[in-house]
Amino acid sequence: MRPKTRPKRKLGRRDLVGLVVALLIAATCVRLGVWQLDRLHGRRERNAALFAARARPPLEVDGSLPADSARDRRLHARGVYDYRHEQFWRARSYEGVPGVDLVTPLRLADGTAVLVDRGWAPSPDAYHVDQAAYREGDSAAVVGLGFAAPRARGDVDPVALRDSLPYPLLPFVIQQLAPSTALYRPLPPGLVRWPIPELSDGPHLSYAIQWFSFAVIIAVGSLALARKRAAEADLERRGGGRGTINALS
Repeated sequence: MRPKTRPKRKLGRRDLVGLVVALLIAATCVRLGVWQLDRLHGRRERNAALFAARARPPLEVDGSLPADSARDRRLHARGVYDYRHEQFWRARSYEGVPGVDLVTPLRLADGTAVLVDRGWAPSPDAYHVDQAAYREGDSAAVVGLGFAAPRARGDVDPVALRDSLPYPLLPFVIQQLAPSTALYRPLPPGLVRWPIPELSDGPHLSYAIQWFSFAVIIAVGSLALARKRAAEADLERRGGGRGTINALS
């Protein structure tokens, strides 16, 4: 006598469609996780290139230095500050305190000029500041990082200033770095040089883990639910009535 074969549990059409949709959503989550890993890889490559550029000897700034060569490089510039045409990057905060960035043209020996972000100064309304209180003298030797300008919303744009200045202006900004030795003259009270921008991996790895976790939860949960619904349908077909099944096996 042949042993009785256990009938296969079948999902209803509606449950099957729901399972397919859930698995498609899980696959989308996996794809998003892979996309975040690709972004992490690209960011690490860019950071490595930036580290290498910053480690190179400083470039001397003159009127012939193009913006592409100055970007993300350490720069050295000698000249005279033009405080009369100093600009503000307003609504800048430092450690939660409102203030402004002081962006001052530095006139070079060849007659051109470059904008120097001398740092942050406190301002109660993040708009007005006593400029005279933060002057550092006329002549200066500046060491800093080159950035394409404007760096962000509200930043000073060299292109927009060209018609209002009596000298040619280079199309980038030098973010002046904090002095590394005691040989530099002290800064005016309250003036803070910005630190070197941090190069990190960003949130991409944590985002990838989240998307992969969503995929696992959706896939395992939908398969478990489908198994339970199939078992309930099997009981109903055998006349046991539709009921709740506490065990999945």
